[in-house]
Amino acid sequence: MPKRSRKQSEDVNILAKSIVEEATKEPNEQSPTKNPAAVALGRLGGLKGGKARAEKLSAKKRQEIARKAANARWKKS
Repeated sequence: MPKRSRKQSEDVNILAKSIVEEATKEPNEQSPTKNPAAVALGRLGGLKGGKARAEKLSAKKRQEIARKAANARWKKS
């Protein structure tokens, strides 16, 4: 079996210490916060995107898209 590029310590105590440190990190240390304005703007576009697209398509084009999607789903099995 190949060696991993990141070498882990064989000492169980060091491993346990690193697990505890990772589990007890402050929330702001684990992931950077997102810009609330950008999140709201993205959500706004996402909420109306599919509905607006469906309204612009003709009935025939929507049927073609639905048929293609159904064929893709059934082809997997």
